[in-house]
Amino acid sequence: MFSDFLYERPDLTQYKDTFESATQAFSTATDYTKAKQALKKLNTLRSAMAKNMKLAYIRHSINTKDDFYNRENEFWDHHEPLVDQIHNTFYQSLLSSPFKKELLKDYPETLFLFAEDQLALLDESVIELKQKENEVVSQYTQLIASAELLFDGKKCTLSELAAYFSHPDRELRKIAQEVYVAFFSDHEAEFDQIFDQLVQLRDQQAKKLGFANYVEYGDRLMNRWSYNREQLQAFRRFIIEDVVPINQKLYQRQKERLNVTSLEYYDLPLVYPNGNPQPRGNAETLVHEAQKMYHELSPETGEFFNQMITDQLMDLLSRPGKQSGGYCEYIDEVKMPFIFANFNGTSDDVDVLTHETGHAFQSYLSRWIEEPELVFPTSDTAEIHSMSMEFLTWPWMSNFFGDESKKYQFAHLSSALQFLPYGALVDHFQEKVYSHPEWTPKERKNCWRKLEKLYCPERDYQASEALARGIYWYRQGHIFEVPFYYIDYTLAQVCALQFWQRAIVEKDPTTWTDYLAICRIGGSKTFLETVKLGNLYSPFNQAKMKNLLTVVDDYLSMITEADLR
Repeated sequence: MFSDFLYERPDLTQYKDTFESATQAFSTATDYTKAKQALKKLNTLRSAMAKNMKLAYIRHSINTKDDFYNRENEFWDHHEPLVDQIHNTFYQSLLSSPFKKELLKDYPETLFLFAEDQLALLDESVIELKQKENEVVSQYTQLIASAELLFDGKKCTLSELAAYFSHPDRELRKIAQEVYVAFFSDHEAEFDQIFDQLVQLRDQQAKKLGFANYVEYGDRLMNRWSYNREQLQAFRRFIIEDVVPINQKLYQRQKERLNVTSLEYYDLPLVYPNGNPQPRGNAETLVHEAQKMYHELSPETGEFFNQMITDQLMDLLSRPGKQSGGYCEYIDEVKMPFIFANFNGTSDDVDVLTHETGHAFQSYLSRWIEEPELVFPTSDTAEIHSMSMEFLTWPWMSNFFGDESKKYQFAHLSSALQFLPYGALVDHFQEKVYSHPEWTPKERKNCWRKLEKLYCPERDYQASEALARGIYWYRQGHIFEVPFYYIDYTLAQVCALQFWQRAIVEKDPTTWTDYLAICRIGGSKTFLETVKLGNLYSPFNQAKMKNLLTVVDDYLSMITEADLR
């Protein structure tokens, strides 16, 4: 069980000696068999180190008030870059190995691409900057986790307060939004200071290592091996030109459905006037229904989900002091994933459960991969697994929502389209910010608001001076914690929509087979190679993406308002 997994803070001096000895054995191997044996030992060492780092992270995120794991989090903030530097000695040896031709036949090319990126992204000149960056990111996560806001007669975390955003009572959801926004407004100077430090630290790292700016560094950090920033910019333009107009039709329907004269920012989360579909039962009930669902979906998912429950590899409830959001981690050595979430009683609970289960299932099927860097693929690919799982489980939504499952599906599919401009907005904003590291906090907020109007014109902030000032992005943890990740969600979303089309609209029996195929390969192929393996079209093929949008738009248009009552 997860509680039995042993965490040990490693002796890094000893680890460095052991690792460098194994690297030396790899470098000086006199034949290929000995080189492979040394590589196997290096994989084992890296997996053991990764397990301890991830356990410390998970247990700290579960309770940021825990003194022991607070200290361990501080330890890793400082020592993670040092461990990465130790591992760089292996990457150097891998790329210069006299057996490289043989290695390339037996090991995925992505291992070598990853090695090249790691060597370009880290050397001794930026260690201190990376350590400080980690510390500042921890300040952000601690600040978010500290929120305990008085509302409706009780203290709420940000996740718990967000449950009120879709309340049918317009005044109540407005007040809930105001309390939520007030937390960020009250801490505005702290958020600005944290982010300003991050921008400067990241800009310095990039320039010390020879990059033009952190935008260029960030794309290398995200291992974009099969496309470039110009293609991302074209994809963003496609979203503005082709997705935003469809979304405005959806928002107009929502306005008429809610019977409001204007769709205010605090109305946007409410899809139906009587309230959004809510899952029936508590967290335990949802897990039980998910277990039944995954047994019916496939033998592989049934076996996997059983083990997740047996080994208690999920922490789903929101609590004071718990980090916000949701994630999945793969725990090396024990070769099992862990799911983290913050349930709040809304349909988001089902979304996050199926989403993170998609990640977890993929890593479970990729346990055969010995290289710890490659069990999870790059994030653009990884999000295909998670977002597609949300759609592939549609036939079982009545398990969670009863007779409101069709309303859930309409809202879920609509939100997939409505997310695309926001995901592109986050990327565009970061591109601007890191191209202008000299900007003041005010200039950054002005930039956000200008872009927000372009990508999300439905956001009316007349009733919120703080949001009109441009502070919405404070709540988006990715901007602080994992810069340039967010566009990957949009690339994966259009891939997931293709799986939706094949499974739900076309009833294509090969859909699940293709999904299993891309889950099993982990990170052994690049993003576009994985897309091809799954018999999907590239997100950068605009003609195919336009056709996909037409299918989604037509599907939503055929669902009448009478169907949604």
